[in-house]
Amino acid sequence: MRKSSYTSHVRYDNEHRFEHWYRDNTVYFITARCRDKFPAFNSDHAKSIFWDRFDHYTRLQGFVPWVTSLLNNHYHTVGYLKQGENLGPMMQKIHGSVAKLVNDTLPERRLPFWRRAGHHDYFDGCIRSAKQCRRAYRYTLLQAVRHRLFADYRQYSHTHVHIEIEKGIHRASELGAFFA
Repeated sequence: MRKSSYTSHVRYDNEHRFEHWYRDNTVYFITARCRDKFPAFNSDHAKSIFWDRFDHYTRLQGFVPWVTSLLNNHYHTVGYLKQGENLGPMMQKIHGSVAKLVNDTLPERRLPFWRRAGHHDYFDGCIRSAKQCRRAYRYTLLQAVRHRLFADYRQYSHTHVHIEIEKGIHRASELGAFFA
């Protein structure tokens, strides 16, 4: 296991230090939002670009998504990653290709596309328990309901369920994949 920052200091410039954890055999919650909440994924074409690149690079880097939800300016996913070192390259490839291809469809380029204050392109968290996993899964699953797009998540075609929660938790428990 390694983290993106090698310092033991929790704070920098009076703010909590932001870091990524690269941990093998781990269930992750990952989320990212377009800069300034810009609705870059309003069009079906932009959404199809996201799904194409997301599916390609998660498969390439060995990330197994359990549930993913894409809205007009952000996404959430919960999934399993066998090799933690693949997290950074996966996110770089997903975000770089999506930003380039979606920007090609927009009237004006958004640069940076993802980045927010502090140069944070995305947030990742190592899931610590079955309880936390259920909460993150449910939160991701119900994004379309939470944002009042649909009354039932199954009506929203951009929430993809790949693995049912209990099956995922059972397998993650067998593998010792929670960061306890």
